[in-house]
This record gives sequence, structure tokens and C-alpha cells, in this order.
Amino acid sequence: MTHLRKDADACSLLDADHRAVKKLFKAYESLVGSRARDAAGQRLDLARQICQELTVHTAIEEEIFYPALREALKDTAPLAEAEVEHDSVKELIAQLETLDQADEAFDARVKVLGEYVDHHVKEERNQIFPAARAARRLDLLALRDELQARKDQLMGVTAD
Repeated sequence: MTHLRKDADACSLLDADHRAVKKLFKAYESLVGSRARDAAGQRLDLARQICQELTVHTAIEEEIFYPALREALKDTAPLAEAEVEHDSVKELIAQLETLDQADEAFDARVKVLGEYVDHHVKEERNQIFPAARAARRLDLLALRDELQARKDQLMGVTAD
């Protein structure tokens, strides 16, 4: 579970996800080409974790965050672009889930997935998050709580 400051908003929660998945991609990349006995297994575990994190992240954005922004923002073109980017990410995840890790394209797909995510994150940080924070009719704290609850549900996290 992501730990945030009390005053963190929905954008902060989503950006914490971005930073967490970036670390996973870096860990994966550090294992590519490794001759360590368990490197292949570690890479597969990381790839699965990356896919799960991204699947949950895109789901909460598409189910909760983007619809709320569509109601609050005049310019929704960046949201349409973000959704198209999500489609590309989901397609690569689907390919990774069906590929054998021994396939020479496996590492390449993980690398391209990371590049897609980097691009998407930059656009969210530079366009979508500032617009969300400037929107007067958007309660980003309540939205954060809704996003976190849905994320916990999708990740199978139970309340203590």
C-alpha cells in the first residue's frame, strides 16, 4: 500500500504509483543480461508485478479519476490521449502475459512498456495533474480516498 501525507491529493496518490512502478522497471533493467542463477526468475516476478501494478493503476484512472476530470475540466483532449496511451499499455501487458520469458521479445516488450509509461507519466505530470489541481469543482482529497479504496480492492488488500 502506498503511504501518503495527510494533505496528499488524488494526483499525489497516482504519482506515488508512477514512482513505484518506475523503481520496478529499473530493477528489471538491472537484471537484463545478468548471468546470476535466479535472474530469469527475478525478471519474471518483476514483469508480473509491473503488469499487475499498471493494470490496477490504469483501472482506477479510467474508472474514477478520468471521469471526474471529464466533468470538471473544459479541455478534455489530454484525457482522450491518456486513454489511448492506456490502450497501448494494456496491449503490451496482454502480450507479456502470453509470451514465454525465453522469447527474445520479452525483454524488449518490457523495455517498450517502460518507455510508454514514462511518456504517459510526463504528460500526466505536465498537463493533467496541473489541470486537475486548478479545477474548482473537483475535491481531490475525496477523490484520493475513492482511488485508494478501489486500488485496495483490486489489489486484494483487506482493512485491518
